[in-house]
Amino acid sequence: MKNGTVKFFNESKGFGFVIEDGSKDEYFVHVSGLIDEVREGDAVEFELKEGRKGLNAVSVRVI
Repeated sequence: MKNGTVKFFNESKGFGFVIEDGSKDEYFVHVSGLIDEVREGDAVEFELKEGRKGLNAVSVRVI
């Protein structure tokens, strides 16, 4: 699992971005990849999975 912070999440559109701690890499996250509800600024842990446009954050949960 990787740790990061929710940079942005649009509830009505069902997607957002997570920034990984340390590397500051940014990953797309879709509502289907969430375990918990997330809000901007939440500390989260997540896994990465190859998506259509690169790596996506999946199994995202608030820590």
